[in-house]
Formats: sequence, C-alpha cells, structure tokens
Amino acid sequence: MSHLEPEAKIFACSQSVYLAEKIAEQYGIPLGKVTMSTYSDGEFQPSYEESIRGLRVFIVCSTFPSADNLMELLLMIDAAKRASARHITAVMPYFGWARQDRKDKPRVPIGAKLVANLLTAAGATRIMTMDLHADQIQGFFEKPVDHLFASTIFLPYVQSLNLENLTIASPDMGGSKRAYAYSKFLESDVVICYKQRKAANVIDTMELIGEVKGRNVILVDDMIDTGGTLAKAADLMIEKGALSVRAICTHAILSGGAYEKIENSKLTELIVTDSIPLKKESNKIRVVSCAPLFAEVMHMVHHNNSISGKFIM
Repeated sequence: MSHLEPEAKIFACSQSVYLAEKIAEQYGIPLGKVTMSTYSDGEFQPSYEESIRGLRVFIVCSTFPSADNLMELLLMIDAAKRASARHITAVMPYFGWARQDRKDKPRVPIGAKLVANLLTAAGATRIMTMDLHADQIQGFFEKPVDHLFASTIFLPYVQSLNLENLTIASPDMGGSKRAYAYSKFLESDVVICYKQRKAANVIDTMELIGEVKGRNVILVDDMIDTGGTLAKAADLMIEKGALSVRAICTHAILSGGAYEKIENSKLTELIVTDSIPLKKESNKIRVVSCAPLFAEVMHMVHHNNSISGKFIM
C-alpha cells in the first residue's frame, strides 16, 4: 500500500455495532476495537484499543435518540483526531435531529445545523449518511457530504415483487419529489396524500390526490416514527379501492404505539432498512440491509473512486 493511501479501519458507537459488524464484513476487514468506560453518574469515555495514526477512520453511528448516541460519536471523532488519524469519516446511516432543518415558528432552534457544527468542531473530515429528511442539510456542512439514497436497495426489491397496476404514493406533500423519482424509474402513476396536523405526530385530516382504485400502491417516505400517517394513508387507500398498500421507509424509528398501528392497519408490508435497530419483530415488517451499500461506497471513497454510479435516482 502506498504512503499516499492510508489504511482504512472501521469502528462503531455502542448502539450501532449490529450494523457496523455487517458493514465491516462486507468491506472485508474486521471491526476495530473500542472500549467504553462509564462513570457511576453515567458519563462515558470511548477508547480506541489499536493504533489509528495516519489512517482513514470510518466511525459508524446512527444518531437516533437518546442524545448519548450523538455524544458518543462526537467523543469518538475527537479521540480519533487526537490520536492523529489522517481522515475521519462520520458514517451516519440515520442522521438524527434532521427534522429540525429550519425555523418553522419563532424561538426554535435549527437542530440539524447545530449537529453539523458539532460534527465539524469535533474533527470530522467527511460525512456519510442516507436519505436525509431534508436535502438542504448537506449545505449545513463545510466538509464533503456523501448523501446516499436507499432507493439503491429498495428499487430492486420492489421490482422483485412483480406488482401489476403499480402506483407510487407520497404520504405528504413534502415527500412528493421522492415519490416522483421512484415513479419515474418504475414507470408508474403517482398519488399524493394531503394531510393537516393538529400538532407534531397528530393528524387532523387527510385527503388523497389521485386515483388508487384497482391499483397496488407503494407509499414511499424517508422515515416512520409513530406510524400514524402511514396507517391512516393505507386505510384511506383501501377504502378508495386499492388492491394492496405497502410502505417503504428508510429509517424505522417506530416510537410510541407504532408497532400496534402497523399491525392493525391495512398495510400489507412495511419495508425498512437497518439504519436503526428494530425494537421488536413484526410479521408485517421486512428489513433490507443497507450494509452492502455503505461498505461499497466506503471502499470507493477510500480509494478515491467516483460514487455517482451508486445513485439510481
């Protein structure tokens, strides 16, 4: 190996080891060793148990709540910087706080921008993530951002279903761009759900823009939190005459009573990635791993190869 191309090592925050192990296996190297010391009050300190001087370091960490995940990532980045790593890439399959991408009312923070500043201040030289809640978050960084699309792994699965009369649907107006991109690739129709909220995670009304009668519908979204929107949308579409309703959601947050809502809804299937670990199993939930995608892109980045070929849409 040339001195211009440092060795690569992959490490993981404690809550993302399950995914990092799969990424490292796909990459072809063992997962790096990290120990975590914890004080009695809950304060913790990560420690690399092998040299990373002059190397390219990938730190895998989805920053879903609690905030300990984000804090652990920041500490690991800082430790890598102080251990003289040459390149430090924060691999964040799920980028937490992404829903706070703007001021939607007075006196609120822009959480996504704050997280971007923290990652940069800690010493990250590159960010790698997937299906950000808002594309413009890439602009919050002054460092390179590799924004991957889960469509690369979802679309082959959708094609394998061989569904006739396929229609792609967006559960809200904000996701219409994503739905149109899927429909263009699959050469299908598009419908949009128009919803109004009483408050966060509480839907007041929902209307359907488009025709679903006699169609097999696939709802597409970047995340599923409480499951209320997708469950309501699926039930509405079945009432309107849809033959079946499936949902594709990259990040399975699934908080509160989400599992019960999915089980009791008219959804045939919910397809998600393993960017966030499932809290429990469900016959309606199918997990498609994003590990091969991240491993391949990390390999391309390490060898300074173009990654544009990995973007299906």
